[in-house]
Amino acid sequence: MTKKDIKYSEAVVELNNILADLESESVDVDEVSLKVKRAVELVKVCRDKIDKTELEVRKIVKKVEEDIDKEQK
Repeated sequence: MTKKDIKYSEAVVELNNILADLESESVDVDEVSLKVKRAVELVKVCRDKIDKTELEVRKIVKKVEEDIDKEQK
C-alpha cells in the first residue's frame, strides 16, 4: 500500500499491530527490521495527514473569522 492509499485510521491500526508484535517478542529476528521500516513509513504517513489536516483546519478557521469580521462591520 502506498502513502496515498492508506487512511490515517488504518495506519494507526497497523502501527498498533506492529507494536504489539514487537512487544510480545513473537516476531522472528529476520522480520524485526522489516516491521520497524514499515512502522517508520506509517508514522510518516500519519504525520503528513495530520499536517495536511491542520493546514486545512487553519484555513477554514481563518475564513470563518474573516466572515464574522465582515458581518460585524
